[in-house]
Amino acid sequence: MWVLSASGCRWLGAAGSLAVAVGGWAAGTLPARGGWGLWEPRGSALTLAGALLAYLGLTLLVAAWWRYGVLLARGVRDGVLTTLAWWTGPLLLAPPLYSKDVYSYIAQGAMVLEGHDVYGGGPSVLGPGDLGADAAASVGGHWTETPAPYGPAFLVLAQLVVRATGGEIVPAVLGMRLLAIAALALIVWAVRGLGGGRGGPDGALWLAALNPLLLIHVVGGMHNDGLMIGLMLAGVLLAVRGRWVLGCVLVGLAMMIKSPAVVALLFIGVMIARRDGGGARGLAKGLVLPGLVAGAVAAVATLLAGTGFGWLRTQSVAGTIHTALSVSSDLGLGLGLLLGDDPDPVKAVVQNLGLLVAVVIILVLAWRAWKGLLDPVLGLGLALVALVALSPMVQPWYLLWGTAVVASVAWRGRAGQVLTVLSAALVYETALDGRTPWYGFVVAGVVLVGGLVWTRRDPWGEGASPPLRPLERAAD
Repeated sequence: MWVLSASGCRWLGAAGSLAVAVGGWAAGTLPARGGWGLWEPRGSALTLAGALLAYLGLTLLVAAWWRYGVLLARGVRDGVLTTLAWWTGPLLLAPPLYSKDVYSYIAQGAMVLEGHDVYGGGPSVLGPGDLGADAAASVGGHWTETPAPYGPAFLVLAQLVVRATGGEIVPAVLGMRLLAIAALALIVWAVRGLGGGRGGPDGALWLAALNPLLLIHVVGGMHNDGLMIGLMLAGVLLAVRGRWVLGCVLVGLAMMIKSPAVVALLFIGVMIARRDGGGARGLAKGLVLPGLVAGAVAAVATLLAGTGFGWLRTQSVAGTIHTALSVSSDLGLGLGLLLGDDPDPVKAVVQNLGLLVAVVIILVLAWRAWKGLLDPVLGLGLALVALVALSPMVQPWYLLWGTAVVASVAWRGRAGQVLTVLSAALVYETALDGRTPWYGFVVAGVVLVGGLVWTRRDPWGEGASPPLRPLERAAD
């Protein structure tokens, strides 16, 4: 059947993406005010129709992506970048989709311009006459009073967007989407440079960039995770090519978007240590120098941004918001309710234990990479997946942190196949308007079970490249 061919998948996915975008005009995360008559509530009937259309479109997109990946795994060659353009295009002018976070970004940029301490209060400090007031009124309930958990580099970008657009909702959102597209381009460049392992860069781009989870949450929802991933991957690529100082500079900038990028410094340090012979001197160099470079970048970025070092104390604020995808938070809450009237102390202990286990796993992966038993880039990807799985707050798009890295060197491996299933399942967890309804978890669960059955019946095999391929390439 033509629809099962690569060309058919391209058309099917484009139709799905268009349906999601059109549905978003009626049922997306529309602003509370300031939508210029374009992004406005359309009434309950149209909202329901838009939501149903988007669900149908999302399912078409996931089905097309899944089939496309199977074809690439079987050796079919196709223009993945062309397909990416087709699937991305319909989302460019859509209102915010699946999340209200972009309104927080705009409001936080306006807070800095208005002279407020973005690390001391939330968007609610913006009054009716202030720049960005419409964005502040549209921020999701959890984040209205929450200080920014993002680094100063991202706040500088948010300020630039607000300054250029006057804080008007529609142009400001489109300005943030330009940043998302730039992040996507950076991810594509870095993934292609890293090569994808066995099967080549086409499959790597399929899992890392063509992934519906990335399309709807980075392009559609404009989450700044895309910028963090792009800068981090670019830094890793430069380190693989032997330019580790510049690579650490980019990772330092990624940290100034979102802090989890710091994990990349450990694995860049492993590359440095391996390249220096793997002895005590090389190990000391690898453990110290990346941190010094990235720390200097963080300090300079903070001073230039003028926002202060408050970001150091706000890195944990997201953990205070309970998300059902966090295993440690769910387990801690359940144990806390069983053991007493106030579950918070028990919950905090379990969350910290989860982070401790994540740190142990990350260190074990780094040790294996240092011993030559694991590709350092693959180790980084697996480490980020472990960090997400054991974090006190987990959102669906957090999976992209590790998925993009794993895809860049080992998309054909078992890890890549499992991440494919998780990506396909998690796109259903969040509704078009940013809510997390119960039926989203049900659909995600069905897709997850079906996908895991598929991995057992049609395993792609361990497609990772030899453990030290990136280091070998850097030495050429």
